[in-house]
Amino acid sequence: MFSLLSVVNARTIDTLARWFRANARTLPWRGPIGAPRDPWAVLVSETMLQQTQVARVLERFPRFIRRFPTAQSLAAAPDHDVLAEWAGMGYYRRARNLHAAARMIVDRFDGAVPRTVEDLLALPGVGRYTAGAVASIAFGDVAPIVDGNVARVLLRVHGRKARVDDRETQRFLWEQAANLAAAGAKGRQGAGVVNEAIMELGATVCLPAPAMPRCEECPLARWCVARRAGAQARIPLPRAAANKKTVYCASAVVVDSRGRVLLEQRGDGGMWAGLWQTPTIERTDRAPTRAELARAAGIAARQLHACGGFTHTTTHREVEFRVYAGAAKPVRERGRWVAPGRLGELGLSSAQRRVLSIGAGVLRTPTRSR
Repeated sequence: MFSLLSVVNARTIDTLARWFRANARTLPWRGPIGAPRDPWAVLVSETMLQQTQVARVLERFPRFIRRFPTAQSLAAAPDHDVLAEWAGMGYYRRARNLHAAARMIVDRFDGAVPRTVEDLLALPGVGRYTAGAVASIAFGDVAPIVDGNVARVLLRVHGRKARVDDRETQRFLWEQAANLAAAGAKGRQGAGVVNEAIMELGATVCLPAPAMPRCEECPLARWCVARRAGAQARIPLPRAAANKKTVYCASAVVVDSRGRVLLEQRGDGGMWAGLWQTPTIERTDRAPTRAELARAAGIAARQLHACGGFTHTTTHREVEFRVYAGAAKPVRERGRWVAPGRLGELGLSSAQRRVLSIGAGVLRTPTRSR
């Protein structure tokens, strides 16, 4: 069976590295290709890039790293500050894991990001890919990486029609990635440059279907089995479709006579754990009624008016929101009253930001509670 290892040599690695140096995107966490990298910035960027598009990370990374330039600065920050800086990125468990990882780096590793894959894997939220990326890119360790982009390149080059999430396919991919990292380390390029080059190739040239890959720009095109067979669009095979759960939410945008909005903090488990939200109730069988929401918010149902709705899609859920708004003071004190201008200081999910946007008419024109 064909293996890229059979044609990997100093010339192949140099060709791949030259392509990368000439075509790599300018990214704030990357810097000059092959130059020393800040391990903390690498860890932060790789954590942000998990399940998130590069364009979104480009918006959030510079501000986050300015606010928390070291593991020590993040470790010392309160949870709500970390979640506020992460707002808009989604998958907030990553922020909590990074926060916990910073504390472990301070407590166990004297504030320095660990250098080895083994030690990196001990950090909360760090898996095999992230550990390999940090170890190879920041420290030059001979560690393989496999993400969706790397998997697509390797499966096409080898002409392997398989699903990325298949267990045997994963074993094959990590084996091939280890071969490439080792070949890079033996040459003058280094494992980190080779790893980044393969990732960049998948992200910018070897594009996923339905887009067509730009094979004429690919430094590995001459060896690509899928290209020779015209099978690029059929490799890799699509993942098995996931059954999404539907959750029904009703949210109340409530303002007081001073125009402040009532927010509550979610618990430590489930969706959007630890984030702030307007009073919200959830059901899995049907949409909550206005009366149910009013009881949960501690106000009269007549004080809430329906003002819209939307569907928020996550990896595993379709969340159907109904939004109500009203100017009133709840019967019992609860949550936290926040001035509209200070909402950005709290960790709010993108769904709750949309809830607040829909209820913005109430926020702009508060009326005195009766």
